[in-house]
This record gives sequence, C-alpha cells and structure tokens, in this order.
Amino acid sequence: MSKQPIGIFDSGIGGTSIWKEIHKLLPYENTIYLADSINAPYGPKGKEAITKLAIKNTELLLEKNCKLIVVACNTATTNAIRYLRNTYNVPFIGIEPAIKPAALKTKTNAIGILATKGTLTSALFSKTSDLFASGITVVEQIGEGLVELIENGKLESPEIKTLLAEYLNPMLEAHIDYLVLGCTHYPYLAPLLTELLPKSVKIIDSGEAVARQTKTILQKHNLLNVKPLNPSNVFFSNSNTNVLISLIGTHFKVDHLKF
Repeated sequence: MSKQPIGIFDSGIGGTSIWKEIHKLLPYENTIYLADSINAPYGPKGKEAITKLAIKNTELLLEKNCKLIVVACNTATTNAIRYLRNTYNVPFIGIEPAIKPAALKTKTNAIGILATKGTLTSALFSKTSDLFASGITVVEQIGEGLVELIENGKLESPEIKTLLAEYLNPMLEAHIDYLVLGCTHYPYLAPLLTELLPKSVKIIDSGEAVARQTKTILQKHNLLNVKPLNPSNVFFSNSNTNVLISLIGTHFKVDHLKF
C-alpha cells in the first residue's frame, strides 16, 4: 500500500501550495491532486453543500486507490472533515488556520486572520480561536473575491491589490504583528502581502505543518514510500487547466476531468 498515491483536493488550485510542501518533504510519494475549480470558492456555500463536495472529491480519490487524503482546503476541513473521518476508512489530514503559533508568538497581542466566510463562520474555527487566542485581539477578515481572482490567474492585477489593501487596513490599525492565511489559495498572494505590510508583520500559513503531519500519519500507518522510484504526480481540474499549469509548471501531468 505504500506505493499507492496520496490524494489531495481543494476548491480549485490553491491547495497546490500544500501539495508543494508535501512534495518537498516527501519526494518519493505518488500524488493525485483534484482542483474542483468549477465549484470554487467553497467559502460562501453552506455546510451541507460543502460536505457534499468534499464527499464527491473523497470518493473520486478513493476510486483512484489513494492511501491517505489531504483536505487541502480550510473551508472543507472546518465544515466536513469530521464527517469524512467518521465515514471512510482512510486517514485524513485537514487544514486549519495557524492561529496557535500566531497567538503564542505575538508581541503586540494582536493578530490578523484572512480567510473565507466558510472558515471564519465554522464551529471548528470558533473553537480553535477560543482555545488559543483568548485575551488576544483577533482581527478577522473575509477575503471576498480573492479566490475568484486567483483562480482566473489575476495574481498581480489592480483589483487584487485594491482588495488586499482594503482588507489589511483594519488589521494594521489594530497593530497586528502576525497575519494568518486561512485559505490555501492565499500563500500565492505572499509577494503582494509583503509589499503591502510593514516588515514587522510576519505571514504564517499551514503548508509546512500539514506536510509534517502527513509524514507523521504515513509513518504511523506504515504507509510511507521511501523507495527512490520515479514518483507519479498527476493533477486533475474540472475547469480551465492553464492557471493550474502556471502554478506547478509544465513538467507534471495535468488533465481536464469532469467531476
């Protein structure tokens, strides 16, 4: 089973930021990535709709014999991962905003969280925030419109710069020193965010932590592939594949797939 692929899905191309960290840490693993771009963004959808999409993606990855599934989407994790874990007999890795490290490290007692509506309004997010950020000013901001612009390849567009400036302003007024990226699409905005933020503000995302957790769970279940064979990394999108290719490069297999 160790040679079976790791399955990864997201509401589009953003989860490739997670895939990159997994691939860097576990270069011998075979992977299958699903970009459910036709349904992006998941954030504004209700819990029931998000869960149905997560089920659809999970079952497709299981049909492709995945040994472990990474829910590379904060919104799908916070709304559906409990159901997935209770329903399917395969390990799941979820993505949560990195509130804990930001809350532990802040010197100004103020942190910012940029995320989707589906993440910020979820019970899991509320529980995590209450647990780790008690007594700290947490400036939450829904990144409305950002996922759509990223999905359309407009990473450096005037529209995205205008939105980011608007979203960051209340955080800067609160004197945050950590910005938590609560959506796997948002690490692709890091260059722009670095331009817009003072040097005193550090940006945190979940990518490295998720990769480490993936390795830990594979080891725990004796599923780690340690043989230096040529790994297979296949990407599927149910929408235009051009932006996906621009993010991961042309040397990986990318196919259009209806799902």
